[in-house]
Amino acid sequence: MYRRRGGGLQFGRQRRKVNKSLMKEICIWAVEITIVLVIAFVFVFYIGLRTNMIGESMSTTLENEDQILVNKFKYLITKPKANDVIVFLPNGNEKAHYYVKRVIGVPGDKVQIIKGAVYINGELFEEKIDASSMKYAGLAEDELTLEKGEYFVLGDNRNNSEDSRYPNIGLVKKEHIVGKVWFRISPIRSFGFID
Repeated sequence: MYRRRGGGLQFGRQRRKVNKSLMKEICIWAVEITIVLVIAFVFVFYIGLRTNMIGESMSTTLENEDQILVNKFKYLITKPKANDVIVFLPNGNEKAHYYVKRVIGVPGDKVQIIKGAVYINGELFEEKIDASSMKYAGLAEDELTLEKGEYFVLGDNRNNSEDSRYPNIGLVKKEHIVGKVWFRISPIRSFGFID
């Protein structure tokens, strides 16, 4: 009797067919996941910086320990304007905690505090908040002229705020501004956009 070499059972030797529709679906999922990860990275890096408000200097707009989101991207394409609530590092000190204040004066403005009120270019500043009269004028007792890239900032709680009136803070340089406060995420009862 003649036997064929290599004959016998052929378990697992059949060529497997690739399911093309399954491979296509896996590739689509991989692309979608990559896109979501890129968007999440951009959001967190440029827009989603989260920090805490420290102290009472921005009361009643922001309270101590409020958690806020900062838009870091906005000031890459525009400049801070009066009444923006910003986050900055005092004198660029990266070891300091973030300061949160309201922009009052922008480059080119002349700022002075007279009898507890802020004057910009000789006119009473139009406040966006209900600010109390300031007891301390500090550096703004004499008229200050803001040069290119310099901003004058104040806390909303004017008599309990370390801001541009004080020499250790002074005028804030554009390169020290981290971004614009745009959203409060905590506490839940105050959840929402910051104006």
